[in-house]
Amino acid sequence: MIRVNLLPHGAERRVAADGGQTWMLVVLGVFVVEVIGLFFFHQTKEEELAALQAEVSKLQTQVSEINELVKDHARVKKIIEEFEARESAIAKLQGARKGPTSVLLELSRVLTKGKGPTADAAKLDKLKQDNPLAVFDAGWDARRVWLTKYDENERTVVLEGNARDGGDVYEFAQRLRLSRYFNDVKLREGAQSANDDEVDLVQFALEVKVEY
Repeated sequence: MIRVNLLPHGAERRVAADGGQTWMLVVLGVFVVEVIGLFFFHQTKEEELAALQAEVSKLQTQVSEINELVKDHARVKKIIEEFEARESAIAKLQGARKGPTSVLLELSRVLTKGKGPTADAAKLDKLKQDNPLAVFDAGWDARRVWLTKYDENERTVVLEGNARDGGDVYEFAQRLRLSRYFNDVKLREGAQSANDDEVDLVQFALEVKVEY
């Protein structure tokens, strides 16, 4: 009978054992490398997280400071609006108080002999060059016109009065048109003749807009 020994010989057993140890070392080395890599990766993420947390904390501080600054914004804005409304009301009251006075003074200048409307000198010179009839007559005797009524409503004034003739009414209306205090001068219908101590007069009514 022939016997065959299937068991490895001593040298072969040693080779197999050495190969197993090498494989284990390789696996162990890979594991160690992975552990070290994971450690460094975790450390990097920890540093990034810390940096983000610091940035978030900084932003939160800034937001708190901004909120502190603007917490009274609505109240301050309301105070400013009330102050501006009061200023506007005061300005309107002052304008309403001074405006009519200025208009009446201007009307007095228009109807004073030797004076005339408050107008831009350059504008008057140009008008005089373009059309001499468009300016007022400096030598006109303003006593030829006198007013019997001054009625203002919403800055629209109705002027009624008497004049020696139609030319005087025209001169008066022309002076109003040239004044910076009056505009949109209209002659109302219904002018008629009147008699005062045997002197023929013209009754007239003008409607004008006032500016002040």
